[in-house]
Formats: sequence, structure tokens, C-alpha cells
Amino acid sequence: MSNRHESDGGAESPPMNHDLLLELLALEHVALTRWCAGDPGGFLEISAPEVVYFDPFVERRIDGIAALTAYYEALHGKIRADRFEILHPVVNAVTNMAVLSFHFVSFVRDHAAPKWNCTEVYRLDASRWRIVQSHWSLTNAGGQDG
Repeated sequence: MSNRHESDGGAESPPMNHDLLLELLALEHVALTRWCAGDPGGFLEISAPEVVYFDPFVERRIDGIAALTAYYEALHGKIRADRFEILHPVVNAVTNMAVLSFHFVSFVRDHAAPKWNCTEVYRLDASRWRIVQSHWSLTNAGGQDG
């Protein structure tokens, strides 16, 4: 699986902690690699017990790791992609909280699937970052390019 990360490269990018960005992107990369192989469990392993999750295909917010685990169990083995890209990542952080946002696109046989916006709120617990809030939305949901 060939995967890449690409920064925006724009002159107006906000200042950010580059080491933290790389650390959080590494967590996302591992989880997304498993996701694209049909295994959503990588995200469960980096989520806090009280995680909240927004998904455009679910009417209400999913609260807690047990509910998220149940939701992901129904998706196990159903999602496949040959490769993916994380585009335009940005992290904003204070003390033990960080907000990572990026665009995500996956490819099956070099054809792009729908593009996604992702925002993950991480909290530093002891010595490890864990997702406490996750929000995924379709980039072109409003009919405009993302």
C-alpha cells in the first residue's frame, strides 16, 4: 500500500509544532492503513474511553468506546483501498490537547474515492496521545471543491 502525506505549502499556514504533527500523523497513518485493509480497530486502539465520533452516515453522535466499537464491528472487512493520501495536515495544540485536521482521499485501482475532511481532537494521557473527539465529513458535501 503506497501512502503519502502532503502539506498545503501555502504561505499563510499557521505556526505549528512540527514534531507533534509528525507524531499524530504517524498514529493516523497506522490507523488508516488498517482501515483501508478492512480493519477499523486501529482507531479504537488510539481512542480514549470517552471518545465521541461524528460520521456523515450516522444520524447522531456516537458516544464512548463501546458504542464506537459496535459501530466499527459492522464495518469490519467492508472497507478497502489500495492506497491513501493525507493532505494539508494542520495541528494546533495547547499543553495536553491537540487538534489535528486534514483532508483524506483513498484510491482503489488508482481511482479516487470520495474525499473527506477529518478533525481529530487528541488528549495526552500519561505518555500517549488518544483521540477524544473525531469528526469525519465528505469534502464535497456542499457541492464545492474542498
